[in-house]
Amino acid sequence: MAWNGGLPGAHSPGTAPKAGLGGHDGVMAGLEGMEQPRRHASATAARWSPGVEDERALKALELFGNPTKAEVPLPSRPESAATARRLTQVVVLREWGLSPKIAEDAVLLVSELVGNAVRHTGARVFGLRMRSRRGWIRIEVRDPSRGLPCLMPVRDLDVSGRGLTLVDKLSDRWGVDLLPRGKTTWFEIRVTSDHH
Repeated sequence: MAWNGGLPGAHSPGTAPKAGLGGHDGVMAGLEGMEQPRRHASATAARWSPGVEDERALKALELFGNPTKAEVPLPSRPESAATARRLTQVVVLREWGLSPKIAEDAVLLVSELVGNAVRHTGARVFGLRMRSRRGWIRIEVRDPSRGLPCLMPVRDLDVSGRGLTLVDKLSDRWGVDLLPRGKTTWFEIRVTSDHH
């Protein structure tokens, strides 16, 4: 299954993103040669409760559509981050049957990608797409801007600018695919049988 639909300039699974676009190539803006630690539990936010959100998540799926079937367009407003979180939760937990920990990480990371799309692209609408294949889940946020997100060093006391740092720490791979009109920012999380 091709993630990118064969779009020119996009890379397919198993190929590394081009240098400077993020991912596991180790070359991210300003961080060349620095160790990129993965999966630190302290990077996980405690602002999301699966039980409380369950009913709202099902309602979001009904209202906006299923991002595993087709890209779901959402208005580029701050409140759309909550919708994207709910859609992610219901897909990861109910449709894919994965663990609450995977759902928590995916919800946090989709929130960061949506926040970047809303704050930095000037778009009226962005798209949310979720895919799974054996051993992996992938979540994509598409927007009409071709401006590339930049992973910046973050200090412990910084109150903003953590978005891509969290994506880099909690995902197994992430990157950006440039499209003829805009880009798709994505992350992937490896799932194993113990994540079900």
